[in-house]
Amino acid sequence: MREIIGIDHVYISVADLARSSAFYDRLMPLLGFRRSTFTLGDAPHVQYYNRHFGYVLRPARRQTPHDAYAPGLHHFCLRVDSIADVVELADELRAAGFDASEAAPHAEYADDYWATHLIDPDGIRLEITNYREERRIRHDYWADAHTESEPEAIPTPT
Repeated sequence: MREIIGIDHVYISVADLARSSAFYDRLMPLLGFRRSTFTLGDAPHVQYYNRHFGYVLRPARRQTPHDAYAPGLHHFCLRVDSIADVVELADELRAAGFDASEAAPHAEYADDYWATHLIDPDGIRLEITNYREERRIRHDYWADAHTESEPEAIPTPT
């Protein structure tokens, strides 16, 4: 079986490309993304990309507001390496004028889950979290992982 090895790109349809570009032009460099533009058909696109994937804005064809609780995208979560990175980034975002939440623990998800949250101009919820131990173990010990039907624990690193 072939394995999906990552996300290549994410497309976001935006109500106002200029307004969204202004927001993301300030945000994405803080997250290590670069910017390019291109046109597909007659629609201008703005792409933010890093070494791993692209985040692309395109004009929406319909002007309906985003609803995180309707079918579709609820939120988009990005990952940084550590809790310290989440805290530092949350502080940088707020210092840059973004309405980002303070970095905080979310033990209801995992003991080592920290995150900051913000919302883009179209109401798309963005989250930045740390690379948690459970995710690292899943990555490093994938071949040893068991399915839900075989609930034995994934090995703990030594």
